[in-house]
Amino acid sequence: MKSLVLLFPGQGSQYVGMGKAFFDAHASVRTLFAEASEILGIDVARLCFEGPEPTLVQTENVQPAITLVNLASLQVLREYGVSPLATAGHSLGEYAALCAAGVFSFADTMRLVRVRGMAMQEAAERSPGGMVSVVGLTADKLESVCAEAADVGSVEVANHNSESQVALTGEKEALVRASALAKAAGAKLVTPLKVSGPWHSRFMADAQRPLRDALDDCSVHAPTVPVIANVTGAPYEAGQVRELLVRQLVSPVRWTDSMAWLLAAGHRTFLEAGPGKVLTGLFRYIDKSATARNVQDPETLAGALAAIA
Repeated sequence: MKSLVLLFPGQGSQYVGMGKAFFDAHASVRTLFAEASEILGIDVARLCFEGPEPTLVQTENVQPAITLVNLASLQVLREYGVSPLATAGHSLGEYAALCAAGVFSFADTMRLVRVRGMAMQEAAERSPGGMVSVVGLTADKLESVCAEAADVGSVEVANHNSESQVALTGEKEALVRASALAKAAGAKLVTPLKVSGPWHSRFMADAQRPLRDALDDCSVHAPTVPVIANVTGAPYEAGQVRELLVRQLVSPVRWTDSMAWLLAAGHRTFLEAGPGKVLTGLFRYIDKSATARNVQDPETLAGALAAIA
């Protein structure tokens, strides 16, 4: 089996029932779920498979749930001989990417995302807000939109998903104002995202200390393959992991730059391991000539393996 790049999705890709098909088909996945439940003290299988959705989408729950399904998909791919030449993850997905490259153990990864989710939710309760996705305007144009909306509140560019798809984050009134300004400026689509806080904004600063403390309690190993950091859009360098993960909470996700780095390095084949196909879909805007497939159940696994064989 050829090597390729593994991508891992983040918050927003979840759905009730995610991971169940691999859980039913692979004993190794059932073992991962059991280990995660013991580490976290919650029944993660029930959370993923039964929800209910209002419980699943709570940030402190959904972050470990998505990460576990990401790593379960990775486990199945490994059983089929897939090994990455590089990894990357979108926001929360960066933790699975680091685990896949041997930087964190499975146990430490699960503990970290649980702390991260709880800290972010607490920060959001102190500073409520949300996010919107904007299609059809560049990040530079949206920076101007954010500046114009500042008279009603704080709004920032959060995710550089592609040249024409960007997410904004901030206070709700400011997001409403920025959304109207974006539409007036020619945005093709402005969609509120199903998130419970203003992720990747200045309002997440309160979450940095708990995450930093949790990271200090973890062993950090050198990556076995390049891992692309959201904050820089380039591979992690020695000694950067803790610093950049803490900065990631309040910094934009530079996904466009991350994929540009991988494509410039000659990578042409990408598998999204985890629930949904958000990252796979972004290649329609990033590079249509690249091979991109999602892997979240036996059916998508078979399709991906056939495509890359």
